[in-house]
Amino acid sequence: MAVHLTPIAHSRVLRFVASTPGALGLRFGVTRTGCSGWGHITDLAKDQREGDTVFEQDGVRIYVDAQSLPLVDGTEIDYGKQGLSETFTFKNPNAAAECGCGESFTTDDMHR
Repeated sequence: MAVHLTPIAHSRVLRFVASTPGALGLRFGVTRTGCSGWGHITDLAKDQREGDTVFEQDGVRIYVDAQSLPLVDGTEIDYGKQGLSETFTFKNPNAAAECGCGESFTTDDMHR
């Protein structure tokens, strides 16, 4: 499996990387947060860290740390409007449930 971007997300990441000196690609992972346990995080990758898995899609690199990989493998990253803001959205096949506000998710194995 892999992490992949929809065409609109791909275009947006390309623009973010091109306009940010030193950016290598997109850093994607999870952090413990919210009422369900895990929250997706995105940022521009400025370095490759030990243990990173790097996915490449049409010239865009996506950096995922080793702890996050089992929780995000297979995720489709999209970009669009939610209310008045624009943001990345995620279709994560590892998410068993999401909290009511959509900020966090849980997996079948919360002990990862």
